[in-house]
Amino acid sequence: MHIQFCGASGEVTGSCFMVESEGKKILVDCGMFQGSEHAATSNTDPFLFDATEISAVLVTHAHIDHCGRVPLLFERGFRGPVYATEPGAALIRLQWDDMLGVMTTEHRKHGNPMLYQQPDVDRANTKLVPKKYSEKILLGAPGEDFFAIFHDAGHIFGSAFIELHVHGKVAVFSGDMGNDDVPIVKNSENLVDCDVLVMEATYGDRLHGSPRQRREDLRKIIIESVKRGGALLIPAFSIERTQEILFEFNQLIEFEHALPRIPIFLDGPLAIHANAVYRAFPQYYDSEAAAKWKAGDDFLDFPGLKVTLTTEESKTINSTPNPKVIIAGSGMMSGGRIMHHLMRYLSDPNSTVALVSYQAEGTLGRRVQDRAPMVTINGEQIPVRCHIERLDSYSAHGDQNKLLAWAGSAPHKPGRIIIVHADPSSASTFAELVTVRLKIPVQVARFGEIADI
Repeated sequence: MHIQFCGASGEVTGSCFMVESEGKKILVDCGMFQGSEHAATSNTDPFLFDATEISAVLVTHAHIDHCGRVPLLFERGFRGPVYATEPGAALIRLQWDDMLGVMTTEHRKHGNPMLYQQPDVDRANTKLVPKKYSEKILLGAPGEDFFAIFHDAGHIFGSAFIELHVHGKVAVFSGDMGNDDVPIVKNSENLVDCDVLVMEATYGDRLHGSPRQRREDLRKIIIESVKRGGALLIPAFSIERTQEILFEFNQLIEFEHALPRIPIFLDGPLAIHANAVYRAFPQYYDSEAAAKWKAGDDFLDFPGLKVTLTTEESKTINSTPNPKVIIAGSGMMSGGRIMHHLMRYLSDPNSTVALVSYQAEGTLGRRVQDRAPMVTINGEQIPVRCHIERLDSYSAHGDQNKLLAWAGSAPHKPGRIIIVHADPSSASTFAELVTVRLKIPVQVARFGEIADI
């Protein structure tokens, strides 16, 4: 078995790994590059493989840096099946449609290249095959030792790590490994025995705050924002982080009665449509969310929430007096409706931006997080005078302790670990910890490198 690292190698985005054995080739993930100044070029560059030779794609989850270039495979000749979990597949369809809309708008306004067109998305949707956790996915001939199994990664709704059996060898691809004790999603399953573990280390060099503290931290930020009389902006990934924040608001408002009554806007079509997917798959909830659902509580809704699906509805937010809360994508402030709100409120010293999502290097979100005195949005210079609050405890990625615990959770140690999906500093720090604490051979993947298993 050979594994080629075609993305998320030396960086966090662009996950894509090609597995080859006995002339058969499959992909694990095919995501978009994001954040860096080279991302647009990287997305349009030729793949390191011939798409027509790929027989199947396994997608770990619905974040765009893991699924966003799958329609591009079809544009370049791929015609095989694409496998994801049941809720994962439903969310992936939303991501593809949303990304096509964004690209179409950017192409019309600025002449930016289109990665793919509607027929490519249509082909991808036709070939998307939903699977349950623990279900065997045959990738070769009947009886052949070439199959995959999805296990719950606890990262976002429907996320998976992949157990891949390839002609006598077992590789595990972590996808993105989830944080523990987060709303709605279950904790990640333990690692299974494997010859090689291809593992993300996004937060391999740091620890998160206590999960028990995050709701209280959010409550304090909301209260302080109300006292200042400004707007509270929460840039959030439309899938997972938005639903997690809504769950917290539901608890604070309906059960703890811990917030004043102010307007709270959910401003974004993708997040609103994603909510419908969450409601369609209650069998995937963790015990707390399942209990709420069975008791008749829609934990994605609460008094004071206003859902603004259309552009016209979104415009009404501007005329709503402060204080108010606006939850909108994108989480890294790289596009979406949050951009208009940032232009309006970044310069307001009474307003607040609460960072509840990872901010990659090179993004507007990272510049805001680093408290740059001035940022550029849509060609306009905007001074940053508002309050900036950061809540690391809301990360959907496991921190250093979680990653180490999970890597050591299999009945037997992996034969080796290959680190991906991490900035260089995080990857090197985590590699050293794996060597010292787990005593497992480890390497850090480089783009284009091929590992022989």
